[in-house]
Amino acid sequence: MKKSLSQLTKIILFFLLLIVSCQNSKKETKKMAVKTISNYKTLELTPFDSTLVAPFFNQYPELKKFQNEVVTLYQKQHYNYIWFDQKGIKEVGYLLYNKLNNLTSEGINAKIPYQNQLDTIFQEETTKQDPEVNSELLLSCMYFFYTEKVYTGLPIEKSNQLGWYLPRKKQSFINYLDSILAKPSLMDKDEREILGQYYRLREVLKKYRALQKEPWNPIQLDSAVSQLKVGDSAKAIAEIRNRLYLLGDLDSDSKSTLYDTILTKGILNYKKRNGLGINTSISKSILNHLNIPIANRIKTIIVNMERCRWFSSPLSTSKTFIFINIPAYQLRYFENGKPVLQSKVVVGKAMNKTAVFSADMKYIVFSPYWNVPKNILYKEVLPAIEKNPNYLYENDMEWFEGGIRQRPGPKNALGVVKFMFPNSNSIYLHDTPSKSLFNQEKRAFSHGCIRLEKPKELAHLILKNDPNWTFEKIETAMHSGVEKWYALPKKIPVYIGYFTAWVTKDGVAHFYEDVYQRDERLAAMLLEE
Repeated sequence: MKKSLSQLTKIILFFLLLIVSCQNSKKETKKMAVKTISNYKTLELTPFDSTLVAPFFNQYPELKKFQNEVVTLYQKQHYNYIWFDQKGIKEVGYLLYNKLNNLTSEGINAKIPYQNQLDTIFQEETTKQDPEVNSELLLSCMYFFYTEKVYTGLPIEKSNQLGWYLPRKKQSFINYLDSILAKPSLMDKDEREILGQYYRLREVLKKYRALQKEPWNPIQLDSAVSQLKVGDSAKAIAEIRNRLYLLGDLDSDSKSTLYDTILTKGILNYKKRNGLGINTSISKSILNHLNIPIANRIKTIIVNMERCRWFSSPLSTSKTFIFINIPAYQLRYFENGKPVLQSKVVVGKAMNKTAVFSADMKYIVFSPYWNVPKNILYKEVLPAIEKNPNYLYENDMEWFEGGIRQRPGPKNALGVVKFMFPNSNSIYLHDTPSKSLFNQEKRAFSHGCIRLEKPKELAHLILKNDPNWTFEKIETAMHSGVEKWYALPKKIPVYIGYFTAWVTKDGVAHFYEDVYQRDERLAAMLLEE
């Protein structure tokens, strides 16, 4: 009995010791956790002396343009370090350094100021050493340098010199840094800050730079051959096939010299995305197009990436809007951010360029009068009247308030409907009786206003949910011969842009003729920076 009690006592003591041990273990774990948290807190460095900022800019005069932004940034941050902690350079600092060293991938060839000093910061051992204030300030300046080049681009006065008057959003990159610090990946892609088109162009730039490594010899037809048709055989066909394969218009390269149905698809793809006449013949002009050097295409991509920097992001934020790309001779009407109508357009000829700007559509005018602009009146109409006294009668025109206007009807230059978005350029969208112009590849024929291939379809789409207008009422108003203005209950933003390269969401690159000859001038401006 005593032996049994002794064993029971031992068991009880064992469990008591085990409980005490567990409690001590928990206390130690808690102490270690507290210690770890304490160590984590000490990773942050103490603020630096604000009086060290001014001497920095005396030492680095090329960065003085960023001084106001840097001072404002650190006032906001209470002069705490942004790019360093007690372990050294933070991850976001390395990301910034990497992006600066790969500016060419953004289509930028700018020289980085104080590159050697910047390299030294990242090459030297900084772990467990307090960073120099100059290193911290240099990284902040490099952040503003990067955002200026990649997000802002050329100054507004320079884009205005190129006839670009679309709104450019004023951005606070001081506040934007908070977003980057919270989510560094935004530095690689953030469609809130740059038009989403920019990132698609960036991918195509990468592809075309890879194509530069491929042979790109001119493709030529025999002197006796003017064009190639389906069923023809020629050495040039194999070369054309290979080129279309490299450009992505064909999925494979059979190396065949026969113009077969597979090559037909490639030719049609190429012509469609380059704004060329959609047919299967391969003329010498098409070969000239296929022989455009890759370096030229790269330049085109880069200048259009720059244009994206000038464009606030309405195409990704507006639900309903109209976007017109002048070089593409194309209008697209978007609802809920998706295109629901695409229409060919005629734009201003080189002497009467259509302006690049934006405004809100406020009115639709049915059966409109055409009030002849003064420049057309003096240059064209009055000389025509001198030659032909019946000119006004034959063209259904009349004198009105000291000018001349054309009455509503089948001869009216504005057709049956026009769309008004009041602006200082006196530009609007309108129908036209000259429908044959939409069959032309190049459609720069107007005096500046934009003629629509599908004006009726646009009017019906805009008014489809408006209880004031049924389908029948719209058609009647268009053909009544009596001008009628209607104020839209909700304004529709209209953006007129100028992009000679455009990439669709599926990654297909489209190139268009530089109808107003602006690419070379922009490329020269970029080289000056």
